[in-house]
Amino acid sequence: MNKNNYIIDLTKSNSSWPFSFKMKRAFWQYFLNPFFLILPKSASDLRILILKLMGAKIGNVCLIEPGVNILMPWNLELGDYVALGRDVEIYNYALVKINDMTVISQRCFLCTGSHDYSHPHMQLIWKPITIGSECWVAAEAFLSPGVNIGNGVVIGARSVVTKDMPDWMVCAGNPCKPIKIRSIKLI
Repeated sequence: MNKNNYIIDLTKSNSSWPFSFKMKRAFWQYFLNPFFLILPKSASDLRILILKLMGAKIGNVCLIEPGVNILMPWNLELGDYVALGRDVEIYNYALVKINDMTVISQRCFLCTGSHDYSHPHMQLIWKPITIGSECWVAAEAFLSPGVNIGNGVVIGARSVVTKDMPDWMVCAGNPCKPIKIRSIKLI
């Protein structure tokens, strides 16, 4: 098939990032991030310091496990007592905000970027993700661009979250749906 017969033309799909932004991304991606990724488990405080130096806003007493991969640290906000498990992927062209007392378990993927598949150049698009306080996003869950997770929500392992989830619910599935109210046993 001749190139001129295609409706989709990926040769014209490019994002016009300013040079200063490209340099910031390159500095993170090629100099700091490789070091950040290999730090041992005991180096959470050093990982947090590196992220703060790159513009992340991080609250008190957070934990960042080894292998956490963050596309743009300056688009990350963590409240107090937030834990990011091993090998969490934060693909954050837009802001990812995770509020207090929240756990993101191992190998979760928080994805703010996608492509406009209705555009002939499939341009990059992005929408922020917000996760409320006192949440738990269980292992290998996927959060789509633009979702808001309410306070107190549990997202089940390997769930695919494509829509907002309401406060204090246990949610799971593909697509993820509220299943039941999250009740807390008082001790």
